[in-house]
Amino acid sequence: MAGSSIATPAAAAWVTDFLNAAYYARPENERDAGDLRLAHGILTSYWATRRGRLGLRHLIAMNRAFGARRVRDRGRLDHEALLAGGRALLGDWFEQAWQDPDRRAHGIAFETRAQRVAFDPARRLRRAALKALSPPRDSPDDQHWATYDPVLLPDAQAALALIADPARWPDMGSANGRFTALRPGGLKRQTFEIEVAAEPVPRSPVFTRGYVTCTTAHLAEGLELESAVAELALKYERGSGGTDRILPGAARPLALVVLTTHEGHFLGRGLSHLLVWQDTAGVWIRDVGAWDPLPPHLAVAYSAFGRKAQREFWGPEPAQRSMLAQLAIVS
Repeated sequence: MAGSSIATPAAAAWVTDFLNAAYYARPENERDAGDLRLAHGILTSYWATRRGRLGLRHLIAMNRAFGARRVRDRGRLDHEALLAGGRALLGDWFEQAWQDPDRRAHGIAFETRAQRVAFDPARRLRRAALKALSPPRDSPDDQHWATYDPVLLPDAQAALALIADPARWPDMGSANGRFTALRPGGLKRQTFEIEVAAEPVPRSPVFTRGYVTCTTAHLAEGLELESAVAELALKYERGSGGTDRILPGAARPLALVVLTTHEGHFLGRGLSHLLVWQDTAGVWIRDVGAWDPLPPHLAVAYSAFGRKAQREFWGPEPAQRSMLAQLAIVS
């Protein structure tokens, strides 16, 4: 699952160098996941205006737009330098378009709203590594179950609206990864490409990708949601040995989204359950993961850095690395 849907292998070095300059090579206290989303947005917006994937030939234009700005900051790019370089690379319209929800979708800024509406996210499929769905085969008792501390959602309505719109999922991307929709339309049956960044060595991100499809989407209260959450709670208690509960006692479920892996995913055959509920302390979201025992090659990678990255990605902190924390902040 190495490689990129928008960049050729020949572009891997300069794309990684650009993302380093915007985030990974910056001091820890100067890193901002919003700047990393902006850097990805510049790359993806540039790709959307080209034919084919980004390659070595596009390095010249990137150097013209960002080279002098990087020299002034010891090879790095802060927020203003990213915006200025984006304007130089794409046009004076870029900054306003990036800040305009009507002209930003799929992590791309569009010059006009008409271009946003006309864009087909399936363009990524031409170079995707999408394979068949791979849900767990083992019984819930034999699967590996994991969940993490929940994240408080200060504006639940806005957060649920973002979750329901696949075109906006890149807006909650974190330093550990981001989801990008591969098809037009709504959340149910939507397929996402997950770009995951591991940092086994400081300032040296390693990127890989995986794919999931939303196979269940309960976004409104009712009997269907209550039944699905009750079934999930029972499976979790069986699979985890009854050591924990996925919901506090007085919780009221608000939404449940289930993402099913495709073959080649770094967690093998698995499910990710995004569960939203309300209790006396507020509205919360957490992930409940379930997957078959990993084959040896995936088990080694998971033990080395996957477990830590997964905990950071779905947990509340560090916020820069957590997609759910970014959802809370952005929404």
